[in-house]
Amino acid sequence: MKTQPEKIIIFDTTLRDGEQCPGATLNIDEKLAIAKQLARLGVDVIEAGFAFASPGDFEAVNKIAQIVGTENGPVICSLARAIQEDIKAAAQAIEPAAKKRIHTFIATSDIHLKYKLRKSRQEVLAIAEEMVAYAKSFTDDIEFSPEDAGRSDPEFLYEVLEKAIAAGATTVNIPDTVGYTTPTEFGALIKGIKENVPNIDQAIISVHGHNDLGLAVANFLEAVKNGARQLECTINGIGERAGNAALEELVMALHVRRQYFNPFLGRPAESEEPLTNIDTKQIYRTSRMVSNLTGMLVQPNKAIVGANAFAHESGIHQDGVLKNKLTYEIMDAQLIGLTENQIVLGKHSGRNAFRTRLRELGYEPTETELNKAFVRFKEVADKKKEITDWDLEAIVNDEIQQAPDLFKLELVQVSCGSNAKPTATVTLRNPEGDELIDAAIGTGPVDAVYKAINRVINIPNQLIEFSVQSVTAGIDAIGEVTIRLRYQDRVFSGHAANTDIIVASAQAYVNALNRLYAWVQNQPKQEEVTA
Repeated sequence: MKTQPEKIIIFDTTLRDGEQCPGATLNIDEKLAIAKQLARLGVDVIEAGFAFASPGDFEAVNKIAQIVGTENGPVICSLARAIQEDIKAAAQAIEPAAKKRIHTFIATSDIHLKYKLRKSRQEVLAIAEEMVAYAKSFTDDIEFSPEDAGRSDPEFLYEVLEKAIAAGATTVNIPDTVGYTTPTEFGALIKGIKENVPNIDQAIISVHGHNDLGLAVANFLEAVKNGARQLECTINGIGERAGNAALEELVMALHVRRQYFNPFLGRPAESEEPLTNIDTKQIYRTSRMVSNLTGMLVQPNKAIVGANAFAHESGIHQDGVLKNKLTYEIMDAQLIGLTENQIVLGKHSGRNAFRTRLRELGYEPTETELNKAFVRFKEVADKKKEITDWDLEAIVNDEIQQAPDLFKLELVQVSCGSNAKPTATVTLRNPEGDELIDAAIGTGPVDAVYKAINRVINIPNQLIEFSVQSVTAGIDAIGEVTIRLRYQDRVFSGHAANTDIIVASAQAYVNALNRLYAWVQNQPKQEEVTA
C-alpha cells in the first residue's frame, strides 16, 4: 500500500521559549495578539507558555486556549515539568482549547542527572513513564522531551523514549538544549532513534534546538532528512542565549528547496506542493509584530526578514536583478508578504476605510483601540501626505499594543543647538492622576529628556540599548524607537513611533518604565503566590 506523502508540522514556541529571552517579557494582551497572528500564519501548534510558572503565565495560556484554540485553529500547548502539579496546571490552562496538548519534559544527560536532578537513570525512567501516563489522563495529545538529548547517552535515550511512547506520548521531541551538536551529529541522532526505538512508529519525532553555534536551522534540516516531522521554532529566532531555530528560515528553506526535500517526505522530487501549512505571505508581518512587542530588533542582514534581505547595493548585482530577478534572488520578497510601499490612505480617509485597511493587514482592533489608533492616524496624516501600510502598522503597534498605561507623557519640550546645553522639560501624569513637571540638562536632547523623566518617576534603572529606525523613506518618515533598560537582574523594553523622534524616544522610555513600575508593584503579590 502506498503511504501518504508527509508534511512538516510547525510548532511555534515564541510565546514560551522565545519569551525567555532577556527583556522579551510580554503582557497577556501582547501574547494574545501574537497568538492570533501565529494562527493567521498557519502554525500547527502554539506553545502558549509554561502554565505553572506564574498566575500571569496560567492566565495567558488559558486566554489563548479560549480565543485562539478554535476548532479550525492550531493546537494549543502548555509546557510542564515531569511533576504532577505542573501537568495539572497545564491541563487546566489549555482546557478551553478544541485541540490541546501537554508538553512534559525531564533531563536525560548524565551532566543534568548528576548536577541538576541528582537522580539516577532508573529514577528518571520511572518518572518519565509515570508522568506521561498522568498527562495522558487529561488529553490524548502528549509530547515528551528528554531535555539535553543532544548530550545524552544514545542507549539510555532510546530506553526513555520507548517508555514514554508506551505510556502514551504521541510526539517525542529531541532537544539540542545547549546548541552543542553539528548537523551530521544531529541527523545521526534522529536516524539512531528511528532505528533503535522499537515503538517509534507510534509517535512523531520532533526537534528543538538552540543557536549557540549558529547551527540550529542546519541541524533541523538534517533532522528532517532523517525522519523528524515536527520542528520547534520561534519567530525571528528569539529565545534564550543565542536564540532558537528561526521559523521563517526553516519554512522558506523547505519552500525554496522543496524539490531537494520532497523525496525525504515520500513525494516526487518535482512536486510543487508546499511542505508546511504556513501562509508565507504572513511571515514579514508576524516578524514585525514580534519584534515590536518584544523590543527585540531584527538585525538588517537577518535571513528572510532583515531589512537588507532583499537589498542589492553592488552594481553587478543591481544590473543582474534589473534584467532578471533570478540572477541574484532565490525568492520573491512578495512571497513573505513584503510588498512595495503603496499609498493606501490620506488625511481625508474616513474611519471605515481605516478599519477596513487594518483588517486587511491582519489587525482586529476593538472599538476603543480603533478610536485611539484613528486619532493617531489623523495626527500623522496631517504631517505626512503619503500614508503607507508600514506607517499604519507602526501606528497600530504604537497605539493598540502598549505597555501598562500607568505614567502618561503629557508634554515633552527640548531646547538644543550647536552652542547650547541640551535642556528638556517633561510633564507626566502619575497613576493617581497628578501632573508632575521637571526639567534636566543632558549630553544631548534624548539624554536630557530621559534624565527629566527619571527625576519624575524616580525608579533606578540602567539604559542598556537605544535604537532608532525609519519606518519608510523621506524626511517626514515615522521613526520607531526601541529601548531596553535594566532594573536589578531584569530587562524591560519599550517601543514607540512618531514623526518626531524626540517624542518617540520619550514615549518609548515611559513605556519601558511603565513595564518596570508594574513589575515592581506586583512583586510582593507574585512572591506570595509562588511561595
